[in-house]
Amino acid sequence: MTAGDHSPPEQPMRLPTSDELAAYTDGLVHAAGSTHGARTIHVHPVSNYSFGSKAARHEKDASVAEAMLRHKASYQAHGLRRSVEAVLLVNQRSHPHLLLLRSANGQFKLPGGRLKQGEGEVSGLKRKLHNKLSPTEMKLRQSEWDVGECVARWVRPSHEPNFYPYLPAHCTTPKEQKSLYISELPAKCVFAVPKNTKLLAVPLFELYGNEHKYGALIASIPHLVSRYQISLEEEEDAGEKE
Repeated sequence: MTAGDHSPPEQPMRLPTSDELAAYTDGLVHAAGSTHGARTIHVHPVSNYSFGSKAARHEKDASVAEAMLRHKASYQAHGLRRSVEAVLLVNQRSHPHLLLLRSANGQFKLPGGRLKQGEGEVSGLKRKLHNKLSPTEMKLRQSEWDVGECVARWVRPSHEPNFYPYLPAHCTTPKEQKSLYISELPAKCVFAVPKNTKLLAVPLFELYGNEHKYGALIASIPHLVSRYQISLEEEEDAGEKE
């Protein structure tokens, strides 16, 4: 303090307590969104669910090449193709399994699909999940699908099959954008898929690094869900079910 300076003396700096640091960290996590451990995903036993079928659906494309030609024509008519897909997990043998659709031509897909013009991603994904996985009987359907956070956005830079988790430097106008959302399943529900489609539960260890079989996007899902705390729920015993 200099002569003539009547300001109060400086107080020694106080270090924050452990509780204050924890509260501050929680605030950062909440502001930034979910990080590892910030959200728990409850994964229920596959035996909790009922599986059925509905009328077969005609495949739009007999091959990947035909699909690319159809997408190119759509892009020329309507511009960027926007699609959404869901990451749905079930518990089988005490390990998380991802629900995948396998089409009649052997392609593996996540449940979801193309959005309508001007349709929001969350509302569009809920519509697509009903379309892909719900029974046709309204009384058997769950009222609404849970759609959580967007965990990834992939782009298709050209009219070719490959997607990338970034926009390549040479590309200024991507042809398709695909958004992936984590979707927590209810404890019980009824699934129904077209008769010419199979609904599979594939373990995460089978997907990880297996781009050759499942493609880069699906093979990346074990990494994407690692940010969450996965709670593997146990099957109810006979006494609890009654």
